[in-house]
Amino acid sequence: MNWDTVAGRFTPPARLAVIGDPIGHSRSPQMHNPALAARGIGAQYIRVQVPVGSVGQAFRQFAKHGFLGVNITIPHKFEALSEVDEVDELAAALGAVNTLVIRDGRLLGRNSDGPGFLRSVREAFGVELADLRVLILGAGGGAGRAVAVQSALARCGKLVLANRSIEKAEVVAREIRAVGRCMDVTVLGLTDDEIAKAAANVDLIVNATSLGMKPGDAKLLPAESIEARHLVFDMVYRADGETPLLADAKKAGAKVVDGLTLLLHQGAISFEHWFPGPAPLEVMREGLRKAVKM
Repeated sequence: MNWDTVAGRFTPPARLAVIGDPIGHSRSPQMHNPALAARGIGAQYIRVQVPVGSVGQAFRQFAKHGFLGVNITIPHKFEALSEVDEVDELAAALGAVNTLVIRDGRLLGRNSDGPGFLRSVREAFGVELADLRVLILGAGGGAGRAVAVQSALARCGKLVLANRSIEKAEVVAREIRAVGRCMDVTVLGLTDDEIAKAAANVDLIVNATSLGMKPGDAKLLPAESIEARHLVFDMVYRADGETPLLADAKKAGAKVVDGLTLLLHQGAISFEHWFPGPAPLEVMREGLRKAVKM
């Protein structure tokens, strides 16, 4: 990549970015660029595809060319953790970096996944995680691990970790028990019987897997196990309609929210890491809404 070309061909200049592999699908620029304009900041947010194994090199180039920050998405969040100069306490606890702050040449690692989840639950359902019993589908790593740890840090009433690999979920459960915030942690597999039984004793059901992203994906749990009292959070979002999980939840009368709300709040928290004061949330929401309709 010709970094001088990347840094210099935008007006206003590129000073923020999102990296991933692939990255062309990201709607983050359509969310952040209106926010930058609304705040009168003469900078532009761009997409940059970075291959696996090149995150550290990319970070150094961003710093060299005057970038202020970077968002990190799949598959780079774990690689980023080891490529920064400083990791804050929350990012260390969540085990991943998805926001880079570049300050005086130093690379500061942050994580907006967990706090974004908290804000999303609060906005969508009008409740706090501390008052909920939570079932996370796909809790063995990545987004599921971050949500599980954040739920524990928020002192949720009960935490059920469901994962195809029970061994991976057990590792997350041990880490959570060590934190000591949510001691009622159980682990189970992703079988219909186990999930249906667990769903009967929780309030919030979270899909942290990628299932539902594509038409024809298998269902995560039997439709009849979702009740009207449930809160259902699908971290997946689809521009062409709702996921099967959300469709089943709506039929049952449950309250639902998809991953677009999470993307919005993650983005707002990243923006607040880069610039002082609250992010222009409604401007970002409108930019995201327009991007999804395109």
